[in-house]
Amino acid sequence: MTVYESDLPGVGKKFEIEIEGDERLVIVTHNTGKREVFLKATEGADSEKLFELPDRLARTVGTILEGAYFQPVQSEQVETMLAEGTFLEWYNVDDGSEIAGQTLAGARVRERTGVSVAAIERAGAVEPSPQADTVIEVGDTLVVIGSEEDLQAFDALVSNDAANTE
Repeated sequence: MTVYESDLPGVGKKFEIEIEGDERLVIVTHNTGKREVFLKATEGADSEKLFELPDRLARTVGTILEGAYFQPVQSEQVETMLAEGTFLEWYNVDDGSEIAGQTLAGARVRERTGVSVAAIERAGAVEPSPQADTVIEVGDTLVVIGSEEDLQAFDALVSNDAANTE
């Protein structure tokens, strides 16, 4: 899958995503936040407008598509690229994880791995921007942001067979 990005001066940005065959999904993000979604049968063909969404609704639909509300396949890790080289991932804290039972400050997650914990999902509720004194519990899902290298270091820290990496 290839994503092509181009500036639309005075309008916003256009993203073309190669999908099945020669088809492309085209998303125009306006400076106002409005999104327009088009379908192109082939690279050089005219686009057919599928729908348009205001900013707030587009963000809600995006988080649903991303799996933030429901993940149909149970996995230990879900990855989303925010910008070139910066990723947002979800990690489950399993029994035996080195950081289970520690506060964010006590686990020194950022100092040891470089990632930032953006949110913690616990028992169906989400705690955005958790504080340093928040205790990490078995069963939590941590939403973290970092580079690929940072996330690899965090994966080693959170996995239930992690060795002490200090």
